[in-house]
Amino acid sequence: MDMPRIAFEELWETIRSAFERAGMRPDKAAACARIHAESSLDGVNSHGLNRVERFIDYIHRRWVDVDAEAVPVQSLGALEIWDGNLGPGVLNAVRAMERATELAKRDGMAILALRNTTHWMRGGTYGWQAAEAGCMAICWTNTESCMPAWGARSECIGNNPFIVAVPRKDGHLVLDMAMSQYSYGRLQVTRLKGERLPYPGGFDAEGELTDDPAAIEATRRILPTGFWKGSGMAVMLDLVAAILSGGRTTAEVDRLGKGSCGSCCQVFMAFDPQRHHSAEYIREAVEGTVRQLHAAVPAHEGNAVRYPGERTLLTRAENLKKGIPVDKGVWEAVRGLAGLSPA
Repeated sequence: MDMPRIAFEELWETIRSAFERAGMRPDKAAACARIHAESSLDGVNSHGLNRVERFIDYIHRRWVDVDAEAVPVQSLGALEIWDGNLGPGVLNAVRAMERATELAKRDGMAILALRNTTHWMRGGTYGWQAAEAGCMAICWTNTESCMPAWGARSECIGNNPFIVAVPRKDGHLVLDMAMSQYSYGRLQVTRLKGERLPYPGGFDAEGELTDDPAAIEATRRILPTGFWKGSGMAVMLDLVAAILSGGRTTAEVDRLGKGSCGSCCQVFMAFDPQRHHSAEYIREAVEGTVRQLHAAVPAHEGNAVRYPGERTLLTRAENLKKGIPVDKGVWEAVRGLAGLSPA
């Protein structure tokens, strides 16, 4: 499907205008819009441009308090507990990782547990943020239930995205994975392109595994990553995030009766590797791993074996040069929210 390409600055400015018109303060609208635009720049429209309309709906429903900010509530040595006050999840998460890396630079490592926050959009954003600050990071969120546990037909666990980042001068390594084989955002993007998934990602109405994104969206039976393994990990990530932060589990978020991932919990762990080891050791550990991956024989001729985050860097460079591909219908809807006439 032919998709129009939009320059990064135009995308950012349009999303900023839409957020400001929805009631966000200009500085917050700009910061939040930049994260959405950068997600699309990196090829993740599902949690960038495509989430704008839904986020604005959450603002109008008062599921997100645009004026609220995350605040510290308790300090326990290497662990700080913060409350997000149902503020914009992107801004709460940026502040949380900023604080975690600040403490890691001081103490070598830090854990910040955030409760009562809202959807952080693309989790990988905060891995890239930590790596840019020179820190390794591990972070994750719990969510409302959106997929069946292994062996179940009804939704009862979250997909609880999990992120690991390692800084590297010539391109950071960042793993950003949900506990489902594909997120609902990825299903939407694939469906809008008129394509099928590379591998089966859920079950159809007959209970059969399928690569048809529309069929999976209809049943909402997305497939846990690694079958029972992803299911079990989703449960444990949920519990650890909730207990560390003193917030709500997925089961408790569900009882609120909202569809916004409201009152979810997140964990941000940051490590300053140079507080523990020499720069030479760290560089060789990372570069040796990258070399080994690049030297691996690909399963299919003409393909390349890449490290986590490498494809994102290539996509980012291409989209900066050519413009960001967007779904025309989604783009026009966001332009309308920004008060712009059809292109």
